[in-house]
Amino acid sequence: MTGNRSRSASGVPGLDEVLHGGLIAGQLYLVDGEPGAGKTTLALQYLMQGVREGEPCLYVTLGETAAELRAGAASHGWTLDGIEVVELVAGESDLFGDAELTMYHPSEVELSETTKRVLEAVERCKPRRMVLDSLSELRLLAQSSLRYRRQILALKQFFVGRGCTVLFLDDRSSDSVDTQLHSIAHGVIALERHVPPYGPAQRQLRITKFRGSDFISGQQDIVIRQGGLEVFPRLKPSQHGSPYQREVVPSGIAALDELLGGGTDRGTATLLVGPAGSGKSTIASQYAVMAAKRGGHAVIFTFEEGRTLLLDRLANLGLSVEEGVGPGKLHVRQLDAAEVLPSQFANLVRRSVEIDGARVVVIDSLNGYLNAMPEERALVVQLHELLTYLNNHGVATFVVATQSGLMGPNMRSPVDMSYLADAVVLFRMYEHAGAVRKAISVIKKRSGRHEDTIRQLWFDGQGVHLGPPLVHLRGVLAGIPVELPLYVGESGDDRTGRR
Repeated sequence: MTGNRSRSASGVPGLDEVLHGGLIAGQLYLVDGEPGAGKTTLALQYLMQGVREGEPCLYVTLGETAAELRAGAASHGWTLDGIEVVELVAGESDLFGDAELTMYHPSEVELSETTKRVLEAVERCKPRRMVLDSLSELRLLAQSSLRYRRQILALKQFFVGRGCTVLFLDDRSSDSVDTQLHSIAHGVIALERHVPPYGPAQRQLRITKFRGSDFISGQQDIVIRQGGLEVFPRLKPSQHGSPYQREVVPSGIAALDELLGGGTDRGTATLLVGPAGSGKSTIASQYAVMAAKRGGHAVIFTFEEGRTLLLDRLANLGLSVEEGVGPGKLHVRQLDAAEVLPSQFANLVRRSVEIDGARVVVIDSLNGYLNAMPEERALVVQLHELLTYLNNHGVATFVVATQSGLMGPNMRSPVDMSYLADAVVLFRMYEHAGAVRKAISVIKKRSGRHEDTIRQLWFDGQGVHLGPPLVHLRGVLAGIPVELPLYVGESGDDRTGRR
């Protein structure tokens, strides 16, 4: 815990949440990562946040010129106004010195002279925030690990009591991990960059050390785009939630609500599983549309179907509703599984709930979500976190999962998440009377009773329809049912529901 020690806001969206409020002011931090991992971008965002708060800021560069630094900032639409940039790099005169020396020779510039110029810049500017970029240059000048460590310790001691929060950047150019530097710094922010066989590079941030405070541990997904670096903190459901009243979320279809024992409930997750074309997305969308028509806000995250196509298809079924954000509106968010990161998706869901006020969330489909999270075990863990978070906020969640195959008993789901769901609705295609038909049944509901019947499902211009229980057929779930002999009850009605 930090007690009354003040925090220094990072200026990086999501990072302060990971750090439980930001960096602890007046301490020294190491930001390390390979070239291109985002160190300079993070450092500039930190200093620009200081400028916004009226703090003097200093950027000391030992390898990159001030012009290069400003060009990189301009690519994000930034200016470095308010940040003093001190450039301590080799100039043109160094190219005409001793012919036996090269620009990268460690003896070209004395370490003591470089350190002296850094300290002079600090004394002159008296910054509250400072960045030193990068330690690899000091390491080369030191030529030995002992001298390098002593120099870093001296720098750390110099900043004690000056009220300056310092970021040291390191590009991991040494042959091994510099654990000495990790032990000296008050905190370490590690930036990772991974290039998969296909798709864009994936970046992650990890806090490996943070003295005096708790933080969210583990890998946090990050993206770098025009406008800077953004962190997507891993969800911790126990830290999120809001009071809500348990109530039924109706579908607007009497037969469907009867099948679910009156309807689904707020604060529960429903899995809709079946083959492609069996009506899963339409049923999930039915709940979202009805929630909007009742004055609430609903959101559909679609990985496969295009936004325009989905809205047109719903309109053809009579399920049109105003599209947008806010009460009485349905927001359809189309996502690219190859571009969106798992934690990024979780944070999009979180914003829809906490900022836009969504009370019905549809994830269509689990297959697309799996493409964004290739490891099955990681998918299940994160999906559990996401569903628990949504349940804690009283959201009715619908997750669509497409099974491989179209008909028959050998269909398989991409991943088994039935145990995570509070209710499971099963969809099937079956052959009967020379036509391919759809069937729907409920096989699980934790929050109450449900019908154990199988009903025919079909769609037309008037919407969604469910028939009476298919008591006259056996083997519907296998895809090729058998007609049962006619049975007449005491009322004179046969078991097909016909007279």
